[in-house]
Amino acid sequence: MKVSSVFKLGTVATFSAILLAACGSSSSSSAGQAKNQTLNWMESSALPTMDPSLATDVVSGETLNNVDQGLLKFGKNSKTYPGVAKSYSKSKDGKTYTFNLRKSKWSNGDPVTAQDFVYGWQRTVNPKTGSQYAYLYADVQNANAIMKNKKAPSTLGIKAVGKYKVVVTLTHPVSYFPTLVAQTSFFPQNKSVVTKLGKKYGTNAKNNVYNGAFKLTYWTGTSDNWTLTKNSKYWDAKNVKLQHVKFSTVKDPQTALSQYQSGKLDATYLSGQQPKNYKNSKNYFSRTGSSIAYIELNQRKDAVLKNKKARQALSLVINRDQFVNKVLDDGSKVPTGFVTTGLSIRNGQDFAKSASVPSAVDYNLAKAKKLWKEALKETGKTSYNLTLLADDTPVGKNTTEYVQSQWSKLPGLKVTNSNLPYKTRLARSASHDFDAVVTLWGADFPDPITDLSLFTSDASYNNGGWKSSTYDQDIKDATTTNANNPAKRWNNLVDAQKTLMKDQGVIPIYQPGKPQLVKSTVKGLIYFPVSSNWDFSKTYIANK
Repeated sequence: MKVSSVFKLGTVATFSAILLAACGSSSSSSAGQAKNQTLNWMESSALPTMDPSLATDVVSGETLNNVDQGLLKFGKNSKTYPGVAKSYSKSKDGKTYTFNLRKSKWSNGDPVTAQDFVYGWQRTVNPKTGSQYAYLYADVQNANAIMKNKKAPSTLGIKAVGKYKVVVTLTHPVSYFPTLVAQTSFFPQNKSVVTKLGKKYGTNAKNNVYNGAFKLTYWTGTSDNWTLTKNSKYWDAKNVKLQHVKFSTVKDPQTALSQYQSGKLDATYLSGQQPKNYKNSKNYFSRTGSSIAYIELNQRKDAVLKNKKARQALSLVINRDQFVNKVLDDGSKVPTGFVTTGLSIRNGQDFAKSASVPSAVDYNLAKAKKLWKEALKETGKTSYNLTLLADDTPVGKNTTEYVQSQWSKLPGLKVTNSNLPYKTRLARSASHDFDAVVTLWGADFPDPITDLSLFTSDASYNNGGWKSSTYDQDIKDATTTNANNPAKRWNNLVDAQKTLMKDQGVIPIYQPGKPQLVKSTVKGLIYFPVSSNWDFSKTYIANK
């Protein structure tokens, strides 16, 4: 997610997708629980949207994951478990899925029906909605034609059979499809509510309804704080222990640490020197998610960034080992490519290793200078100015400052940094209003396609406009012709990443670590490394 995408082939093994933190337990026992069941949680960026069709970022995804629920939900070991659907079946040819829904309700008391899924899915693929995640529906019958305005949204391969049965038709078998329907982009939507609210839908706490463990009870749409309250209408409400989850946006790490120490926060992320100072604390947790921080270059703007040698020079001049271990020092890793280490394993082989292109992440100052000079000459330039965008968070500022110091070593290059609020930076990226931008992508499921599908020529997240017909063909083969041939599909994806990296379509910088302090009274906290997401439905506050 922008931090998102989709899940795993049955033949692909992966690491556990869930960690229970803070010595927690998901037990539903009330013994030892504190009277005040309020979790005070920190975020480094404000909440952008609560529209499931429009959400693209980690903060929106995390909040939606706790206030809404799809047909299925994620659980231990990257498996899916019953959500609104109490059971499902698949046809012999693998192209038809039938989901049997339980009787559940929206927070306003309306029943959650099969038609809510039909409407939600049709709304997301409708090009008028403008969903950047509509491409996740590509394998659902007629989705691609709908997204290209060649067919009506009503022709999407999903239908309601009565009130509590959903039937989905795919264009071809997709073995990881059950994990797709657990994504926020596949959540149900209440048509009467969406229609009544129009453009106000999902813009604040009141302009929505919820079918998950919690409901959003405070958020103005622009506030840095928002509050979740236990949803009494949730089908499994009896097993939800928290009464409230209070989110606070705290961008300054020292302020966040002070609030944690004073009891205003139950958890805080660490940065700078903080991880070193707290590594021996019993409340310290170092988490590595399947996300990648990378630089996207706007190849739509001028000849320089379209030049392969220029892109290679901008990558080679970055000393990632120094940045990760000396500047960040927070458990982050040097990447081997765009797909992160540990995301997908097949026959004991990590995809990241199989598809690595060392030259795309190496440090070589002399070669970088040589390539940069050649690029300027080839494009008729003697100098070049560019602005580097990133979030206005501490790590965002650290990244732009370091990259600026490295890029400034290239002759004739002047770099200006611009650190913007997360929401603004996202908008600038989506509208292609940038020269270079530091961005973050988090895998939504343990399969390389969740990352590599971003950079096909027509992908909605290909903000830099990089194009390769060879890459497009490999991705197409992996998702169609070889979809049910694990070995050939794997090779397609390996070749695709190698093409992306050899051409330096994007510049991977680091695989982020997430050092954190969590109070020992917080139990049953569930973390999903694959999507860098949290589930609070089993969390509770224990007595001190």
